[in-house]
Amino acid sequence: MSAHKTSKEIGPSGTPFGPPLSDRGYGLLTLLCLGLLLAFRLVALYASKVDLVMDEAQYWTWSRDFEFGYFSKPPLIAWIIRAMSEACGVSEACTRAASPILYTLTSGLLFAIARVLFNARTGFWTAIFFATLPGVSYASALITTDAPLIFLWTLMLFFWVMLVKRQSMGFAILLGLAIGTGLLAKQAMVYAVLCIACHAIVSREARQALLGGRAIFAGLIAIALFSPNIVWNAEHGWPTAKHTGDNISWRAPYIHPLALAEFIAAQFALFGPILFAVFARASFRHAGRPDDTNKTLLLCFSLPILATLAVQALLSRAHGNWAATAYPAATVFVSAVMLEQGRRVLMAISMALHFLVAAIIGIAPAFARSWTPFEQLQFLRSSIGWDETADAVRKLLSEDAYGAVLVDTRDLTAELLYYMGEAKTPIYVWKRRPEPHHHYEMTRPFVAGTPEPVLLVSLRACRKGIARHFDSVTLLPPVEIPLVRNQTRTLHACALSGFRGADK
Repeated sequence: MSAHKTSKEIGPSGTPFGPPLSDRGYGLLTLLCLGLLLAFRLVALYASKVDLVMDEAQYWTWSRDFEFGYFSKPPLIAWIIRAMSEACGVSEACTRAASPILYTLTSGLLFAIARVLFNARTGFWTAIFFATLPGVSYASALITTDAPLIFLWTLMLFFWVMLVKRQSMGFAILLGLAIGTGLLAKQAMVYAVLCIACHAIVSREARQALLGGRAIFAGLIAIALFSPNIVWNAEHGWPTAKHTGDNISWRAPYIHPLALAEFIAAQFALFGPILFAVFARASFRHAGRPDDTNKTLLLCFSLPILATLAVQALLSRAHGNWAATAYPAATVFVSAVMLEQGRRVLMAISMALHFLVAAIIGIAPAFARSWTPFEQLQFLRSSIGWDETADAVRKLLSEDAYGAVLVDTRDLTAELLYYMGEAKTPIYVWKRRPEPHHHYEMTRPFVAGTPEPVLLVSLRACRKGIARHFDSVTLLPPVEIPLVRNQTRTLHACALSGFRGADK
């Protein structure tokens, strides 16, 4: 039977690795599995009792104002959230729904990439492995910049694969569109240039794909798409560039082995311990004997990212999810290797582990108010009770005629802006330094002339560093916000008037 109708893998013994299906059969099976998983995740979002975490609430506030840039990130995440809000309303589930949808589309793209490079069966396992990676299961429960980035990165990878195979100007144009749009999602899309360069160094096919003006066209299109964000940054004093520089943060002594160990451990957790171990071993062996050009391509779009971030972790720090763009190509590579080697037991164990993690991550948020870990872990407790916190602030505002609400942290500002909705009393943030250090210090700093009295709310005691700038300070009784069982969040407040200026 022809290759386009039947997909078969041969194990080490030479026997077929399981019964073959047609390409159409694998495509339909992939569609069915991904559809069921997406339905589960959307229902889980609807049932979740977890409030928006700080980053999500911040992105939602960005979405209220259409801009070509925001303080720490390009604009695409805000545009997506605004589109979801317009489509299904303002709620945690609607705000987050784009995330599992984008990861599902990414998994479908990986099926297509693996089918082009290997066969449809590899495509099926690649799609299912990626959709159930622990990192993807976790990220699908939140709306972050990684969701559109990974989708557009995978789209870019597909177009690059097709450009290498077909050497067509059409795919070069599509490649530029994907890179440019990806840069509007997150700065990490710039790794595409590094990966393409690495592939061009080791592959004659890749070098030929860039000839004939194709590299120039792709680059010009990408720059043109990203240019509005560059202009926005220039007009606002380059806040995104400064924020990125702060994240890189190279300082003496430049050697942080613990940070490197934490970064590597995070990759085992996010990619899955079995898959990451197989990837590390197989990539090392392939690098020593590069006998498959397709696997070389995949490693060029994963290893340079991991190596760059490992160096970054050693010099300073690197969060585990910063390596997320390495996962799509790595998943195709690992799936192909495990199928070729007939690693059925490892595949079964890994898949069972991933499905277990996916089930826990999907189901647990529905029991956030009674689940014991939410009581024990600070980062879980911080994801609930914000609606009640906003209610407490509303109650304080109803007890006196305040002209403004003053908040002392980015976290509390973001949560109040979301959960207080269209509050009539404006919310401002205290700017501690002349240079803004987050979005709200740039867009809504507290300044002279703000209507008084001012209600200062904080998760700490009424801060003396703020109160000393006012003539009158009246402490208000703290409010206890119930979280999980015996755990509460204390909201402190005081009434301020007679602002003397921040520099006095």
